[in-house]
Amino acid sequence: MTISPLPRHGDVIVGRDVTGRTLRISGHPESGRVVLSIWQDTVCRATLRLAPEDVPQFVEMLTRSAISRGDDDVRDLGTAG
Repeated sequence: MTISPLPRHGDVIVGRDVTGRTLRISGHPESGRVVLSIWQDTVCRATLRLAPEDVPQFVEMLTRSAISRGDDDVRDLGTAG
């Protein structure tokens, strides 16, 4: 998939590991989804669509991961589905 304009509800986070890698976060209220997509330069490499009610848990998981101090803080995230 090639680059498309960022929706009105969204933002881009530049990765720090690989030059040209970004995470695009876009809200799509018309379809009731929040889309996370990983881009390498102008090519979309992966997409994850979340329901709005999943966003608070996602933010909590990010926050917990950012402040984790060791293996004892790691919790089972379940299976993808």
